[in-house]
This record gives sequence, structure tokens and C-alpha cells, in this order.
Amino acid sequence: MSSVRPFTALDLFRFNATNLDPLTENYDISFYLNYLARWPTYFCAMENASGRIMGYIMGKAEGRSREWHGHVTALTVAPNYRRLGLAKTMMDELERVTDAVYKGYFVDLYVRVSNEIAIGMYERLGYSVYRRVVDYYSGAKPGETDEDAFDMRKPMKRDKKRGSVRENGRNFRVRPEDVY
Repeated sequence: MSSVRPFTALDLFRFNATNLDPLTENYDISFYLNYLARWPTYFCAMENASGRIMGYIMGKAEGRSREWHGHVTALTVAPNYRRLGLAKTMMDELERVTDAVYKGYFVDLYVRVSNEIAIGMYERLGYSVYRRVVDYYSGAKPGETDEDAFDMRKPMKRDKKRGSVRENGRNFRVRPEDVY
């Protein structure tokens, strides 16, 4: 059995095993605390019956006017708990908060273009590529090349005209400085 619950500051000392994945972005403690203070309803942990953190999701609300949306900053599930539907459960919660609390037009996220497994999962959850952000991710090690990101979006109830969806988004390229 697993449950989604609000992330707490003390979880920062308990989630390291979840972050031990080369595709998971890691941040300094002040970054996590800033999100926890500003957007607590967007920061959740998934834990098992014994209290072990199996994954977490961290997001925020941002934008203006028709660009007002929920953003997935980080979503990760520990390797031992993958393929159990935990990511879907956490994404469902972030989407619920976007609709019910923040009244956003869409949810967006950035994913490495090489992360085909994650891209496939997001597509199954109803996300589509809105645009490709060239050189969004820095090379992991000195000398490694930068990597593009897909900006993937899913319209929420408020986006009745589906303005957050674009045909051929994979071919619509922008630079990181052009993304707000």
C-alpha cells in the first residue's frame, strides 16, 4: 500500500535514495525549502506502509493570463518502485491542484529529449510536446554537450479552446532565453 501526502522539511533528510538517478535533477536544500514554503500544495511525497519515501513531485504555479499554469519542477520515483503507477498518482494530484486550487490553463514540464521512457509515460498521461527548447540541460560532466528539452503540456478544464496544445511541437524550436 502507498499513499500521497504533503512533503515536509524533514523529508529532505529521507529522500536521498529517491534522488539517486542520473535523470533526476538535484537541487540545493534552499531550493527545496523555497518550493515547500511558496507552493506547499504542489510538493508531495509518496510513501509505503512502513514510511519509506518511494517518490516525490515538486511543482509551482506560474505565468500570466492564458499562460497561468502548473509546472512540474521534479517528479521522481525510486528505482525499486517504478512501473507501479506511482508517477501517475502524483501527476494526478498535481493536475488536481492546478485545476481546483490555482485554476490553471495547463500543466507543463520539461523532459530531456533522450528520456524516451518518461516521454512515453507523459504521452500516455495526455501530455503532448508544445516545443523543443534547444540546449536546455547542461552537460552532466565537463566536456559533455548540452541536451535539448521537450516542453510538454496538458490542457486543464480552464483551457476550453486548447490553446496550450500545438501541432508539430517537436519541430517548434526555441532557445532557453526565449522561455519565460
